[in-house]
Amino acid sequence: MSRRPDIVLLVLDTQRRDRLSCYGYSRPTSPCLDELAAEATLFRRVFATAQWTIPSHASMFTGLYPSEHATNQSSAALPSGIPTLAERLREGGYMTAAFCNNPLVGVVNNGLRRGFESFLNYSGLLTSRPNQAGVRPGLISRYRQWFKGRLAATLNRIQNSFARSEFMLEFAFTPLMVPIWQTALSFKGNTPKSLSDAARLLIERRGVEPNQPIFAFINLMGVHTPYHPDRRMLERFAPDVIRDREAARYVRRFNGDVFGWLAPFSGIDERYHHVLSDVYDAEVATQDAHLGVFLRRMRESGALDRTLLLVCADHGDHLGEKGLVGHTVSVYNELIHVPLMVRDPDGDFPRGAVVDHPVSLRRVFHTLLSAARLASGIERDRSLAQSPAADPDGGTVFSEAEPLQNVLGIMLRRQPDLARARRFDQPRRAVINGSHKLIQTGEDQVELYDLDADLRETVDLAAMLPERVEELQARLSAFVRRADATAPLIRRAEGVDDPTVQRRLRELGYLE
Repeated sequence: MSRRPDIVLLVLDTQRRDRLSCYGYSRPTSPCLDELAAEATLFRRVFATAQWTIPSHASMFTGLYPSEHATNQSSAALPSGIPTLAERLREGGYMTAAFCNNPLVGVVNNGLRRGFESFLNYSGLLTSRPNQAGVRPGLISRYRQWFKGRLAATLNRIQNSFARSEFMLEFAFTPLMVPIWQTALSFKGNTPKSLSDAARLLIERRGVEPNQPIFAFINLMGVHTPYHPDRRMLERFAPDVIRDREAARYVRRFNGDVFGWLAPFSGIDERYHHVLSDVYDAEVATQDAHLGVFLRRMRESGALDRTLLLVCADHGDHLGEKGLVGHTVSVYNELIHVPLMVRDPDGDFPRGAVVDHPVSLRRVFHTLLSAARLASGIERDRSLAQSPAADPDGGTVFSEAEPLQNVLGIMLRRQPDLARARRFDQPRRAVINGSHKLIQTGEDQVELYDLDADLRETVDLAAMLPERVEELQARLSAFVRRADATAPLIRRAEGVDDPTVQRRLRELGYLE
């Protein structure tokens, strides 16, 4: 058997698909990713399972929809009975390392760190930088790391309380706390440092056993709020912020409004809608330049040609479209239609190929297990390397957006009429099949869009195509019933010997 490839899962947190030039954007925001896309298989119709970080990452790490893994609130933790991608790869002989800039993945104790031998966290009150595997520090260094580890654990518990407590979260929105969010919390981490550390591990392989493959998970927060792009990219993509004092002041106010990042109906002053959009583009270009340095190091060292590299986003962001801001509620395409590309040294993903078939982002799990030769037969069938004709999902994809309970409580106190009028307290689900996408809010509100003709979802066809609405609602209802029935079984799967449970999971495709 030939050597298994190194695997890199690179998640561009909050990266909108429609702001990358390799997906047809008119501005040259992503030349480095464009170059990579030309060497990769590009997927045009990938849909995230959820609209925000925690449930979307949990789906990539487990292959399950949010209603199955039940990790869809900031207070939730991934059930211990569900094995993660990192756990499976580590048990299969991979050295597993994470280079994470999002505190919701790297700081909050929600189970997403399970299975990583080394987890380097670049965000939070104190960054956690453990040794990579096999490196033995000196006595003084070990004491310093022990002390820093204890301090980091204490601070992590404090930061956990902000994620889980409505009172603490509201306290975070006060003027006293805003400077901490902006500076001391290092909310966006350190993109160039995390990419440099990941490249060093993949190239130098210090502490890695001979012939042992590496799994590296990298999460970048470059395009997430607050916006602080490189000045050169501001000059190129958002010159008004440099020339116009009012525009610059507006961006500073937006960056300082932490509540506005989470409140989806805060609205954007129409005079500055284009400014916010341009600054986002500048952030995309800034992050792309950092990615270019990483990819160049990997190419020149030869490491890229022994690595399966999967690049995707966990979700996007609203920048004023449909009167929405951020990504706390919505299953519109601005949030769930995400980029994904795979560069593969083994040829399972042809270079320059384009896939237009609708697929779920949860299949990252099956794809990477298959690349590592650790997938079961059913898991291999769900790999993105399979042809559309063999798609076990039949081209039907789902996405779920549960109201964030801690944010909802604050919204109902601060903007009760707006929150209820826009149904912020209702769950949203989407089903995509063929060219159509149906969105159901609560039990009674539906929207229908033709994604071939209307990718921005501007014309609701629900009243014109009632039979199609009925068909897609039936698919959605069947999905909800299936998820409700299987979720408890999935969470009990680890260590369960009950033959009835095992048989049921096998019938549903979760066991081989």
